Amino acid sequence: MEIIKLKDVNKVYRTKEIETLALENVNLDIKEGEFVSIMGPSGCGKSTLLNIIGLLDTPTSGTVKIMDKMTADMNDSQLSAFRNANIGFVFQSFHLIPSLNVSENVALPLVYRHGVSASERHKLVDDVLRRLGLSHRMRHLPGQLSGGQCQRVAIARAIVGDPKIVLADEPTGNLDSKMGQEVMDILHKLNKEDGRTIVMVTHNEAQARMTDRIIRFFDGRQVE
Repeated sequence: MEIIKLKDVNKVYRTKEIETLALENVNLDIKEGEFVSIMGPSGCGKSTLLNIIGLLDTPTSGTVKIMDKMTADMNDSQLSAFRNANIGFVFQSFHLIPSLNVSENVALPLVYRHGVSASERHKLVDDVLRRLGLSHRMRHLPGQLSGGQCQRVAIARAIVGDPKIVLADEPTGNLDSKMGQEVMDILHKLNKEDGRTIVMVTHNEAQARMTDRIIRFFDGRQVE
């Protein structure tokens, strides 16, 4: 079953002076439980594609179907609720809030989810921090952590709400090779053990070859 389906997707950014075609006629099917890598040179549309899949942006034309739901049929509040429940994000720069400790950063997706009590939220956060080996760091601020630890916190935040889909944008880009491999090992466990669908943008060919499939982009077009 396709959990992500893009059909004839185009994305155009316009200003008064210039028009930029970021994605051109993208047709993409990703099956539930796949671990897919998106590769291509800088500026080829990889992050734009991830933002559209993650419902952070909308296509100029074409259709996006996530978990058998047409996203164009949802209003902004419905999109936010759907994204919160079903999609987790991991970014190259971590995007942790410096003034919040590890536990508070990880809890953020649950704070904005209706129907999750404080006690349930604390249990879910504790469980995911224990799983990722971060229980002893739960009161630390991001500035007190290594890059690898920050990325593990970001992964914990991405999965604490049990999303079906995890989108990772250059998740090892700011890490050394050892820490990068640790992050890749975590992503593979989330895919194989939990059955989560993972879409990862990367420039690392070796890491991409460890995933189920590589999709290559060039100048906004899917070339492989």
